[in-house]
Amino acid sequence: MSSLNLILTPVQKDLAIVESIMHASVKSQNEDLASALDQIITSGGKRVRPAISLLISKVLGGPEEKIYFLAASVEILHSATLVHDDLIDGALIRRGIQTLNAKWSAGATVLSGDYLFSCSAKLAADTESTRVVKRFSETLSIIVNGEITQLFHGPCRLDRDEYYQRIYAKTASLFETCAYCSALLCSDDPKVHESFKTYGREIGMAFQIIDDILDFTGDQATLGKPVGNDLHQGLFTLPLQIYTERYPDRKFVQDILSGNCIEDNENIKELITDLVSTDAIRESLNVAKEFSARGIRSIESYPTSEEHTSLIDLANFIVDRDL
Repeated sequence: MSSLNLILTPVQKDLAIVESIMHASVKSQNEDLASALDQIITSGGKRVRPAISLLISKVLGGPEEKIYFLAASVEILHSATLVHDDLIDGALIRRGIQTLNAKWSAGATVLSGDYLFSCSAKLAADTESTRVVKRFSETLSIIVNGEITQLFHGPCRLDRDEYYQRIYAKTASLFETCAYCSALLCSDDPKVHESFKTYGREIGMAFQIIDDILDFTGDQATLGKPVGNDLHQGLFTLPLQIYTERYPDRKFVQDILSGNCIEDNENIKELITDLVSTDAIRESLNVAKEFSARGIRSIESYPTSEEHTSLIDLANFIVDRDL
């Protein structure tokens, strides 16, 4: 498996430009806010989402500057959702550092996330595309509606369709948007738009399923957050859904099937150990690979190029990472 840095070689210089745009965009007259947001941007993840926008633009030969604005907009939007997510979930650690809500009041944290949303919206508008701005607002609505639905439905729910809807809203919708909007800026062909939209959505679904697997199989140093974090929050992700379907006689399954949460730390550790010993992880990985394969098929017909190869390699990397 190629490393992510190697896969993204065709857009590394472009990602550096996007990074500088992001830092410039979150400047604030309030020094505390400016410092906090700069740290959030600096401690950002692997920049997969902006890389997708950049790679697609090179495959389709799109307008460089507008793609930079799009890529920065999408990644700042992602950062804004994480700020709010951490507050809602009561998370104190992300990517190995303290979250904003671990240091600030709830009100200050919410406003900081709101400020990031505004920075992201301005960058989306800088693409000078009404279709991109419309898609941006639709995606934000999808993300927020997904969070509200999760809150109102409550914890510890076993429903595979509901799970897929939740991870689409949480993760795949933004992957879909960064791919779709890049195609919108580069082509007038609806078939092109749809193929890259499908690519983004399918690998986004795979990405979140792998994240959910890693919550059982990873370690805190790698994850940047505690192992079993989803279980502690009462989130029943795909590995647990499969575990309960395949192994109804296991110790905790009847409680889970009855809609009960597993709250005790020792019980959660025991459940994780037992789940990992079964085929639930392998079967979850196979589902993720099916999503990734559909994403690859949606763009296979485009001419071979270094950037096109990177998009395919990225889809494969997403389901192989850190497992």
